[in-house]
Amino acid sequence: MAFLTSVRSLRSKLPSMLARTCLVHSHSTSFGFKEVPEEEKSKLVGNVFSSVASNYDLMNDLMSGGLHRLWKDRFVSELTPFPGMKHLDVAGGTGDVAYRILEKVNSISRRALRNDPAEVLNDETQIYVCDINPNMLNVGKKRAVERGLGESQSLKWVEGDAEALSFEDNSMDGYTIAFGIRNVTHIEKALAEAHRVLKRGGRFLCLEFSRVDIPILKELYDLYSFSVIPAVGELVAGDRESYQYLVESIRRFPPQDKFAAMIADAGFQKVQYENLVGGAVAIHSGLKI
Repeated sequence: MAFLTSVRSLRSKLPSMLARTCLVHSHSTSFGFKEVPEEEKSKLVGNVFSSVASNYDLMNDLMSGGLHRLWKDRFVSELTPFPGMKHLDVAGGTGDVAYRILEKVNSISRRALRNDPAEVLNDETQIYVCDINPNMLNVGKKRAVERGLGESQSLKWVEGDAEALSFEDNSMDGYTIAFGIRNVTHIEKALAEAHRVLKRGGRFLCLEFSRVDIPILKELYDLYSFSVIPAVGELVAGDRESYQYLVESIRRFPPQDKFAAMIADAGFQKVQYENLVGGAVAIHSGLKI
């Protein structure tokens, strides 16, 4: 009887098992904890960010208790910006990282002007904010106007795909991507494109959620992530599913060491990473030499 019960159970599960097998053979990828065809992921991710765009910054403050601002400050402090540089910030639609970089560049320019006006560069700094989602870019443009940067020639807003950038080879002095690379379909393609567009000596920097390495903190982090964040998303943004995906996508992203190895495989040298908040967030970096 037990054997027959097991057979019936297996028979009932077989169609879904076969469906999953077929999906894997048709080049599937993860969308949170789900497996979806590769060609569908970008559309699904696009729907998520179209849904959350208007509340993106507010939700970041609520979900992180404002810590994301400190993480981004730390992230940009790892960069060495300079007047006249060409920098690419990918998945940077709302402009959070780009504004910080431009602020550092302007601060350097003002200091140089005070100390030695003859040393000031005339070349215009160009910071390209590239995002695949036009709704996120619109939020960034609106914020630029609110900051008095609406007419800035240093900020360039570009709709584009991290896996197929429209920029020329060896054209950028720096490349940043914050909380975006886990959402691309092929991480290795995004890394290859980052390497391609950077000049020799250019730096790659990635800020991303990662794996907590402290057991007690990990349990608390998981409880908060799966119980609190989707509920807050539903309460504030009226969208539980999008924030459920964001939480799940973090768990599917490679751990720190594996991601560092992927960066090295893309051709970057001196690859390293720094854990923040026990590994909940990590900053990875590499140089194109």
